[in-house]
Amino acid sequence: MTPDAPTPWYRAATAAQWKTLLAAQLGWMLDAMDVMLYAFALGTIQKEFDLSGAGAGALASVTLITSAAGGIFFGWLADRIGRTRALIYSILVYSVCTAFTATSRGIAELVLWRSLVGIGLGGEWSAGSVLVSETWPAAHRGKAIGLMQSGWAIGYIAAALLAAAILPVWGWRVLFAAGVLPALLTLWIRRHVPEPEVWRAAAPAGARDPRLGEALGEMFRPPLRRPTLAAVVMTTCVLFAYWGLFTWLPAFLAAPVDKGGAGLGIVKSSGWIVPMQIGAFFGYTLFGFLADRFGRRPVFAAFLVAAAALVPVYGQLARHELALLVLGPFIGFFGHGYFSVFGAMLAELFPTRIRGTAQGMVYNAGRAVSALAPFTIGALADAHGIGGALALTAAFFLAGAALMALLPETRGRELEG
Repeated sequence: MTPDAPTPWYRAATAAQWKTLLAAQLGWMLDAMDVMLYAFALGTIQKEFDLSGAGAGALASVTLITSAAGGIFFGWLADRIGRTRALIYSILVYSVCTAFTATSRGIAELVLWRSLVGIGLGGEWSAGSVLVSETWPAAHRGKAIGLMQSGWAIGYIAAALLAAAILPVWGWRVLFAAGVLPALLTLWIRRHVPEPEVWRAAAPAGARDPRLGEALGEMFRPPLRRPTLAAVVMTTCVLFAYWGLFTWLPAFLAAPVDKGGAGLGIVKSSGWIVPMQIGAFFGYTLFGFLADRFGRRPVFAAFLVAAAALVPVYGQLARHELALLVLGPFIGFFGHGYFSVFGAMLAELFPTRIRGTAQGMVYNAGRAVSALAPFTIGALADAHGIGGALALTAAFFLAGAALMALLPETRGRELEG
């Protein structure tokens, strides 16, 4: 490197910034692993408890509903006690309660534990995304959030590999018991990840002790009301598409062809999931680089339009194993990568004193409504087969792309104090 050459972005970051990113990425990775264990165990749980597709989907919806509440609560908690501490508590909640899911003896207990799991799952993103956004500089915020989000793909792959290894031999209960492992991560975070300087500096303005009602009220008053409402509706559409598609996708690959599935079975379908999630990893990561270069809005819209075009095709390939394998990484790339916009763009829309609450509320209000997606797709699958039901998600991808036009471009914006 010559003396006049610019410093590469990854060398410009400090050790503390990289540790913060690693903590949030690992938390999100293990979050994904825990939530997707249910998706891989869906068919087995359906049989054991004699559930319809709609009933099994409703159980996934319960987790999404409570994750919305958890996201809002932990977002507010992050404003009140700190981003790092809120992240630690959220990881403990979802990991311990995932393990307790293994003890369920009936539907009521399943609902209880999956509800508690949801609270922690929602809280992890709210705390982790704010932590990264406030630690990394504006010029590289999209890249950092993209790398954080890529942890979801790694966690999805981990869930697929665990399901393939454990489900056929020991069953779904042992699979869920393995979900306690993320709790160990909190020991490292507690020792190595400090609170962001911007949050500490905002303390005199009351950032450490905001009232939830006041924070929410500020979001829905001018000048924040319009971007808040637009972001909530856009997020709702996108999350409906995502959860409708990816909650049922493992079941689609494993289900018999005569029920609208691909007929791969549990073990083989996991092999098809892995390349899809490798595509997702690169989608998350590349989105961050593209968004920092070209802007949040155009890159987001391009990813969603591509996802909308690919999903209906994928859902109709039940009898074509090779085509499913080849198309899978593209579904993963475009069907996941756009998520990297949320952590960066939402942080850039709101001031520090309510940033955690605002990000938690916007993202998780959308997640609450999207809780209808697994139930809706499950009900349609009962009537028309899983493959055809998945095609519905394309309309919600397109709606999300259109709604992004209502939000301002925030690339390069410094965070408000």
